[in-house]
Order: sequence, then structure tokens, then C-alpha cells
Amino acid sequence: MEEDDVPDPGVSVEVVLADPAWRRLVPRVEALARRAVEAALRDSGEAGSVSVLLADDRELKRLNGEHRGKEKPTNVLSFPGMGDHLGDIALALGVVRREAKAAGKRPAAHFAHLVAHGALHLVGHDHLSAGEARRMERAEARAMHRMRLPNPWKPEMGRGVPA
Repeated sequence: MEEDDVPDPGVSVEVVLADPAWRRLVPRVEALARRAVEAALRDSGEAGSVSVLLADDRELKRLNGEHRGKEKPTNVLSFPGMGDHLGDIALALGVVRREAKAAGKRPAAHFAHLVAHGALHLVGHDHLSAGEARRMERAEARAMHRMRLPNPWKPEMGRGVPA
């Protein structure tokens, strides 16, 4: 087993499956969510727990409206935590499915990228400036590499590659 395959003992991940249709879109979705969080946080030096909510578009629309004032569903939301709880990540099934299809990506690879993206937000990454965005994209690409999934920022590599 390679070093990148070993789970990070400092991070625990709870996955809440609010919409069972996730299992049809992404085989072993709970395990992939855990791997994506662990891969994204490996370089952060942070330890603690993360919760991942796998919901439908209606729930993400409600959360997006309540917390960001945007009355539409979004692919992923992150809510930083306090203390030993690094935070919560929520994903919308329909949005993720539509985005993967539109981009010609495997749903599992797109899902893993979004979970990693959300996890990175929990530890302070952002994409408000060009420099921050580049740093976050590099961290996402490293996380995907650790999971042996395509780099989401190289579209030619993301097409047709098994997840």
C-alpha cells in the first residue's frame, strides 16, 4: 500500500445519506466521500471530524438560501466548524449529476472533486482572488491524484477515465 492510500488517522468523517439515490449515481459513495476528505486534508495539518451530507437539490436550495441568500441549489456548500469539528459539507445530487454530464466527467470523479473542494474550504482555502484560486486548484489536483482520479482542471484527462 502506498503512503497516499493510507487514511489520515487525524481526520474522522461521518457521511449522512439523506437521499439514497446517491448510491445509484456513485457506487460506494460513502467510502468515496471519506477518501476525498482525507485526501484533501492530508497536507493541512488539521485534525478533527467532518460531516458530509448527501442530499437532494431541494435541501441544498434551502441551505443556500438560508446561509448565502441565494434561492437556488448549488453543487457543494461548506460550513466551517469549531474546535475538534472541522465542519460540514453538503452536496446536491441533481446538480452534481447535471454538472458531470455537461462536462463529460464520470459522476464519481466529479463528486470526489467537489467533496475535496468542500473539505479544503473547511481548513481556510478559498478562491476569491486569482492567487487563492490557483492554490486551491493545486490542492484539489493533489487530492485527486492521491485517489488516482483525473485532475479536474485538465478536462482532456477527465473524459472517459474510470473512477
